[in-house]
Formats: sequence, structure tokens, C-alpha cells
Amino acid sequence: MIQEQTRTATLAGNPVTLLGPEIKVGDQAPDFTVLANDRSPVTLADSNGKIRLISVVPSLDTGVCDQQTRRFNEAASELGDNVVVLTISADLPFAQSRWCGAAGISGVQTLSDHFEMSFSTAYGTYIKELRLNSRAVFVVNAENIVTYVEYLSEVTNHPNYEAALEAAKAAAK
Repeated sequence: MIQEQTRTATLAGNPVTLLGPEIKVGDQAPDFTVLANDRSPVTLADSNGKIRLISVVPSLDTGVCDQQTRRFNEAASELGDNVVVLTISADLPFAQSRWCGAAGISGVQTLSDHFEMSFSTAYGTYIKELRLNSRAVFVVNAENIVTYVEYLSEVTNHPNYEAALEAAKAAAK
């Protein structure tokens, strides 16, 4: 059941409704179930003990989402073995797999929220009008505490890449 807490953002200047809670620094990271490219389930607990940089995008096949995923993919190797980078979108696993192959993405794990929208309803990124994820970035430490949050008020804007990467590095220390 989608939580009825709502906020608003804009997508190309048009208002959209975000459903779910607004996660804050210091919160316990909510669990979720999404699908890997092979359609196997993936949960937050699957990466327990690791730092998670979670990059949330509406669709990998759009310009900003493509650039965001490529930027975090490039940085992934500099973050160390204790940091995993997850990119979550509502794209189908097949589309994510195709996109990753075409883009040469190997440092980021792309995960589909399409089936249950479990991530977006737990993290407050569910765009009600479009059944997509709104753009956001979270860092979750090894103890499953959220140490960084950025919700983009305009979905077509880029996140603060450097701040997110610094937060992931700081959580890994």
C-alpha cells in the first residue's frame, strides 16, 4: 500500500505529486525489494555491512538520467570495495540490461522498481501521475542509517554529484 504522505516537485516545470515519506539524515533506511537485471529480487539487506550510494532516476533512456548513471559509474571505482552504487528506476529489467550493455556500465548495479514500486513508496520518490521515480540520491551507511539525502525539486535537474560522493566516502571511513 502506498503511503499517503505527499509532497510536490516539478517535472519540466509541471507540478507532480510525490507519494511516500520524506527520508531524512539520521533515519533508519527503509527496506525495499527491487529486481536485478536478471529479474532476481534485491533488498537493502543484500548489501548489509556496505555503504550504499543509491542514485534514483526516472528512466535510464533520458539525458539527465543517462548522465547521472554514467557519472556515478565513473566514480564507483574510486569509492573502494566497501561502497556499492545502486541506480534505481522504474525501467523494466530488460531495458536496464540493454542500456547498461550499450553504455558500458559495470560499476553501478541497475535495479528495477517497476514491479512493486517498493523503493519509491518507501523512500518518497513515487511520482503519482506517471508511476516513475523522482530523481534523488541517498547514502546509507553500513549500519543502515541514512547519512545523505538529496531530493531534486525539479526532476530534470542534476543532483549534487560531489556532495553525494563525499558523503559516501565519509561514511566509508
